[in-house]
Amino acid sequence: MVKKSIHGGLRPFVPAALAAAVLAACGGNGGDSSNNNAPALNAKPAYLGAISETSYDGTSNDLLTAGLGASGLAAALPPAYADPLKPTAAELRRTAIHTNYRGMLDMTAAGGYGLLYGPNVDAQGKVTTGEGKVAGTEYIAFADDGTGRKNVTLMVQVPTTFNPAKPCMITATTSGSRGVYGGISTGEWGLKKGCAVAYSDKGTGGAPHDLQNDTVPLIDGTRATAAAAGKNAAFNAGLTATELAAFNTATPNRFAFKHAHSGQNSEKDWGTTTLQAVEFGYYVLNQRYGNTDAAGQRLKTLTPANTIVIASSISNGGGAAIAAAEQDTQGLISGVAVSEPALELPANPGVTVRRGGTTVAVTGKTLVDFTTYANLYQACASLAASVSTSPYAAAYAAGFASAALPIAPNRCAALKTAGLLSASTTATQAEEALQKLRDYGWEPESNDLHASLAAFEVAPAVAVTFANSLSRASVKDHLCGFSYAGATAAGAVAPLAPAALAGMFATGNGVPPSGGIQLINNQGRLGAARDFLSVSESGVADWNTPGALCLRNLVTGTDAAAKKLQAGVDETRRNGNLRGKPAIIVHGRADALLPVSHTSRPYAALNKKVEGAGSKLSYVEVANAQHFDSFIGLPTVLPGYDTRYVPLHVYLNHALDAVYEHLANGKALPASQVVRTVPRGGVAGSAPAITAANVPPMAATPVAANAIAVTAAGAITIPD
Repeated sequence: MVKKSIHGGLRPFVPAALAAAVLAACGGNGGDSSNNNAPALNAKPAYLGAISETSYDGTSNDLLTAGLGASGLAAALPPAYADPLKPTAAELRRTAIHTNYRGMLDMTAAGGYGLLYGPNVDAQGKVTTGEGKVAGTEYIAFADDGTGRKNVTLMVQVPTTFNPAKPCMITATTSGSRGVYGGISTGEWGLKKGCAVAYSDKGTGGAPHDLQNDTVPLIDGTRATAAAAGKNAAFNAGLTATELAAFNTATPNRFAFKHAHSGQNSEKDWGTTTLQAVEFGYYVLNQRYGNTDAAGQRLKTLTPANTIVIASSISNGGGAAIAAAEQDTQGLISGVAVSEPALELPANPGVTVRRGGTTVAVTGKTLVDFTTYANLYQACASLAASVSTSPYAAAYAAGFASAALPIAPNRCAALKTAGLLSASTTATQAEEALQKLRDYGWEPESNDLHASLAAFEVAPAVAVTFANSLSRASVKDHLCGFSYAGATAAGAVAPLAPAALAGMFATGNGVPPSGGIQLINNQGRLGAARDFLSVSESGVADWNTPGALCLRNLVTGTDAAAKKLQAGVDETRRNGNLRGKPAIIVHGRADALLPVSHTSRPYAALNKKVEGAGSKLSYVEVANAQHFDSFIGLPTVLPGYDTRYVPLHVYLNHALDAVYEHLANGKALPASQVVRTVPRGGVAGSAPAITAANVPPMAATPVAANAIAVTAAGAITIPD
C-alpha cells in the first residue's frame, strides 16, 4: 500500500507504524513523551467548546439513518414527534437526517435509490438486503472565538468499523445553508468505508431567531429564550433590547437566519471551518485510538503522515472543501473529491473557457453576480415558447402568467420599462430574456431548468441570503426591503405556526422560502407581502422588480451599499492553488443554479495556470446531470426531470472511490473528461427504471471526443 504525501510524491504507507495505536486501543502503553521524537500530546483545539458524545448501537439508532434504515429514509415522512410543539433533540436529529438525506438525492427506486446508492448499497457497490445502519459514536461541539457569536457547529462521526491501522477520514461540510446534518448523504460514503466523517455547518443552519418572541435554536435544535441560551445559542441576531423592541413594533413576526444575518460573512471562513472539522476529527480519533504516554495521556498518534483525509461534499459544501484544500498549510488534507461546487473565482482570473470550437464569452462570475442576474431574467425567460415543453413550464405559465396573476408577463414588461429588454411583446421579451441568460454563461442544456427554478423561487431566495451575508447586513437593515416571515395564502405577513418553528432545525434549509417562512417584500405598494405576490410602486404585481434591481445594483453599482457587498465578495474568492493535492471535481453540464462556465470549468483552468505541471486536478463534466438530484425524484411534481436527467451523486461516489484508491494504492486518477450518460427517456413522470448503463463510469483514459484539455496558460476546452 502507498500513501500520497502532501508534496505530491508516493511513499509507502506502513500500517505497522500504527501498531502502538492499536495496542493503546486495547489498553497498551507504547509512548514516552520524554523522547524528543515522540508524538505530541493530544490537545483539544482552543476554539472547541463542550463536546457532546453519543454512541449508537446500529440497531435502534445509528450514525447514517438515525435508526430509520434504508426503508425509513425512503418513506415520504419521518416518524411523528410525540409532542410537535416540543420535539426532543433525538427526534429532531432523526427528522434532520431524514430531511437532509432526501433533500440531496432522488429517493425513488426507479431513479437509483437502493440500487446505485443508498444505505443498503455497500462500499463495493453491492446491493445488500440490509438496512444499512451504521453503529458508532457521534461528537458535536461549537467552534467559537469565545464571544458566542460564531458558534459554528462541528460534528465528527466515527463508525465502529474504523480501523486505526488503516485510518481514513472525509469531510462532509453542509451544502447550501443547511444545518450540520446537511452533508449526511456525502458522509454515507465515509461511514461505509470505515472512515471517520468530519462535518461543519459552516456558520449556517435551518433554525432561525424568532424575533417576535425572542427565542433561538440551541446546538441540538431545541429552542430556548435568547436570555436563557446566552452564548450557547446556535444563532442570535445580536439586537439590543431597544433595537429588538423597535424592530418588532415596525415589522412584527419576522425571523433572522444565521447565513443571512450573522454579520460574519461566513463564506470567507468556510475553508477554515472545514479545516477545523478535520482538526476536531483528529482530536477525537486520537482520544480514542492514540497511544498513551507514561502518565496515561493520549498522544497525537494518528496524523496526516499516516491518515488518508479526503475533503468532500457538494454545492457550497464542495466549495468549502476546495477552500479548505487551498488554505491547508498543515497538510491536513490528502485529497479532494467534490460535486457541483460553488467556487468564487478571482475578479480577473485570466483564464479562457471553450466549448467545442467556441469561446464562452462570460465566465467566472461569482455566485451573487450570476444569481442576481438570474433573479432579474429567469421569471420572464421561463415563459419562452422555446422551453414550453420543459419540466414545469406549463404549470408555471398557468400559475404565474394567468389573467388572475400575470406576474411573469408583468416582470417582462417591467424589464422593458427599465431598459433591460427591448422586445415589445411578452412572447418576444421572454425569448430575449432567455437569450440573455445564455449570453451570460448558462449552457443551452440549462434552458429546460429555468421554469422549475423560477417557480420554486430559487434565485430570489439565494440572492437575498447571499447579499445579506456578503454585506454583513443586520436583520434590522432590511437590505433592499426584504425580510422573512410567515404569510397567509394571499401573501400577507402572519405569525408562523408554532409547530413549524419548533421543528425547523430539522426541516428548514436556511434559505427561505423554507419551512413555512416566506420571503417578504417590506416595500410593497399595498404593504408588506410575500415577495412574488407583492405590488410594486408601479401599481402591478411584477415579482418585486424594484427589489430584484436593488439586489443587482449591489453587484454592479458604485454606491456605499454596493461597495460593502463587493468588499465581502472579495473576501471569498479562491486562488486556484490546491497545493498539489490529487483532486476530482464532478459537475453536471446542465446545472442552472451553479453554471459550469462560472464555477468548475474556469476553476480547473485557473488551477492548471497556478500549479502548472504540479496540478493533480481532474475535472469531470457529466452530461444530462443538473444540480438537484432530489428533483428527479419528484415525478408527480416535476415530470420530465426523470426522463432527462441522471443522478450526479453516482459520480461523487465514483470520485471518492478514485481519490481513495489513488491515495491508498497509487492508482492513477481518471483524466479530465466529459461522461456521456444516457437519459432514461420514456414518458415524463413515469420514466423506466435506471440501470448501470445510464450512468457509465469515468474512463481511466477518455477517448478523444470526450477528453477535456487544460493548458498551463489557463485555457480549458470542453468537447461538445
